[in-house]
Amino acid sequence: MSNEGFAARLHALRTGAGLSQEELAQAAGLSVRALSDLERGRSRGPQRRTVQALATALDLDDAAAAELEHTAGLGRTRPRSGASATRPEPRPVRHHALELPRDLDDFTARGVALDRLRALVEHLDPAHPPVAVVSGQPGLGKTAFAVHAAHTLAPHFPHGQYAIDLRGMDPRPTPPRDALARLLRALGTADSAIPTTTEDRSGLLRSLLRDRRILLLLDNAADENQIRPLLPGHSPSLTLITSRNTLAGLEAVHRPELALLRREEAVELLTRVVGPERVHRESQAARDLADLCGHLPLAVRIAAQRLAARPGEHLGKLATQLAEDTTRLDALRAGSLQVRAAFALSYRQLPPPARTVFRRASLTAGPDFSPQSAALLAGLPLRQAAACAQDLTDAGLLQPHPTADRYRFHDLLRLFAAEQLAEEDGPAHTAAAQDRADLWTLHRAKAAAQLFDTAPHPDTSPTPDPDPATAPADHEQARVWLEAEKAQWLAALGRAQARGLHQQVIDTAEAMHWFSDRTPHWEAWAQVFQWAVDSARALGSKRDEAVHLNYLAWAYNMGLHDHTAALTSAQAALAAARESGDRLQAGWALGYAAGALHRLGRTGESIIRLQEAADHLSGQTGPESRLAELTVLNTLGQHLRQTGRAEEALAIHRRSEAICQAGVAGKPRELIGLYLAVTRQHIGNDLAALHRWDEAEHPLGYALTHFQAAQMPAWSEPARLDLGIVLRHLTRHHDARAALTAAHDSLVRLNNPRASEAADHLHQLDRTSAGSPLGYEKFPTDQ
Repeated sequence: MSNEGFAARLHALRTGAGLSQEELAQAAGLSVRALSDLERGRSRGPQRRTVQALATALDLDDAAAAELEHTAGLGRTRPRSGASATRPEPRPVRHHALELPRDLDDFTARGVALDRLRALVEHLDPAHPPVAVVSGQPGLGKTAFAVHAAHTLAPHFPHGQYAIDLRGMDPRPTPPRDALARLLRALGTADSAIPTTTEDRSGLLRSLLRDRRILLLLDNAADENQIRPLLPGHSPSLTLITSRNTLAGLEAVHRPELALLRREEAVELLTRVVGPERVHRESQAARDLADLCGHLPLAVRIAAQRLAARPGEHLGKLATQLAEDTTRLDALRAGSLQVRAAFALSYRQLPPPARTVFRRASLTAGPDFSPQSAALLAGLPLRQAAACAQDLTDAGLLQPHPTADRYRFHDLLRLFAAEQLAEEDGPAHTAAAQDRADLWTLHRAKAAAQLFDTAPHPDTSPTPDPDPATAPADHEQARVWLEAEKAQWLAALGRAQARGLHQQVIDTAEAMHWFSDRTPHWEAWAQVFQWAVDSARALGSKRDEAVHLNYLAWAYNMGLHDHTAALTSAQAALAAARESGDRLQAGWALGYAAGALHRLGRTGESIIRLQEAADHLSGQTGPESRLAELTVLNTLGQHLRQTGRAEEALAIHRRSEAICQAGVAGKPRELIGLYLAVTRQHIGNDLAALHRWDEAEHPLGYALTHFQAAQMPAWSEPARLDLGIVLRHLTRHHDARAALTAAHDSLVRLNNPRASEAADHLHQLDRTSAGSPLGYEKFPTDQ
């Protein structure tokens, strides 16, 4: 007995993983010939241990491994003895007009959902006949799955299987009264015996089904009211319902989940339709096709059907055509099968406000968007736009975020929405919607970012929020909004710069400067400050140019670790500051240039620049100059320590500590507290470099606590690493391991090069624990 289904699936999984037969056979402990026989369907279903070995070699997750085992089991020979006692009774032959549509012999995946239906059937309670609703976005393969499930489960329902298309996407869906009449006729009821009212027909259906093992497929349902009269009461039957709407109002139903195909499943579907030879020849193109189809079953099938109809066409050619966004939907058609047409059916069912939200939401940036963004783009009140987003979710046109009040498009649906936007709204309305949303978003972003300004200038007032009723009220709310909407405000800022709104760009970037310390979005910060530099140059403002060049140097130094670019930016900032006569910005520029020189290995030059900066700033009296002086002194001390001059470094940092403890006029204690935390981190590192380990622990712990409280991971995690190193030298191995492990994991996420340093110290800690002597190596560098 051959098992062609297992053969095709195994071949698709192997090619999807990019393995040759030789590689998979070796990994699974099989001969190449045995694996070849399995892939060609020349052997019976393999034993469980063989399937387990293949699943392990293919690195399958539990669900995929279970599905592979189930497919293998279908080909195994089963004993005949006693079979008649467990096999469902044969179904009587009855001809009717509602026979199931044909099943597809290349149907792929959905093993978990099918198993859920099998379990319903195996534990069927006639007092509560199971009803399963299969819903989801257009193109998900709901009807194909339901038909396949109905054929698979047919032996359990010997009294018949009945399928009816309720035409839920038509302008006038089938009324339940008409659907009942068709069902009653198919069940053998004479026309003269069919009642007149919907209620009586529903009652007669329930009576007829009471003792019959029937499988009922209600395809393409419109809503709950259409379905309820068609459901059995007390009956050993199973009802399968498909709908593009969620039918959330149906009570006590089961909902087998149909997700997008996994990549290997999409490749398997391609393989079954196109043939394994073509997929094997172009395995990477097959994987690219699966990705470009968004793993949507309908799109993958259309691509496969198109290729099957053109046996000489290469998979790579179609992949190249699909890679172009503007024509992807054009290419996804094969005869009467069209992705665009499937989407259009659902779109036409929407009321006008929901259509507007759907189209305009395609203008959003990033992976998801909020109801507020949708409302701004659609020009609707927030409550109405939120309700439309819910309706679009119920229609399968949007996907909700699992925890946040946000939504996302499937890639192909976003392309379709953009097409409808171009056709129905036109350039003028689209531009107006985008401008309206951008203006609001940048005002909100600026107001939220200013909440992090711990030292606002007395002559400036904070930017009012465009909607005070929903405005972030504190740091945490502001952080959550700025993080969630980062893609939106960043795209809006870029468009503002392109449109020549230069002062708005500069003001927004200045506000973002205060938030940038809190989040490690380094590429974004470099882009924000570069836009501000370009806008300052467009306005001819040398001071603003110097300010944002300094911010840009900071981003290159601290986050992107492009120290050559940081030095270039700092030197340009120094030139602009001197041209504008801004001594404060000149001091900052000298400091940032010193930081870049140090990281480039030019420490001697960096110390000279820092000493120049410190002298430059010490003669100034303003509070901003004191803050700049603190930064320069701390950096100078750090560089002295790293050149073996730890005693000098400690003296410099004690000077910084004294300035912090004395306070800076006009600056809040919270801000000075952060400067003090930075200073004490340096003091702790100075003491560690002098091997005064007991004294080093307290200032480093102080710094870590304050950075954590301020939610500044880019600062807290290096401090945690420094503390872990000190704890290791104090031979407090348990505490050291906890600190070093946490620091390593966080620094990896932050893309901080000190992650390797943390790994080295963990390795040394392992050696120490194993009995190696504790060495007193030179204390490593920090920030």
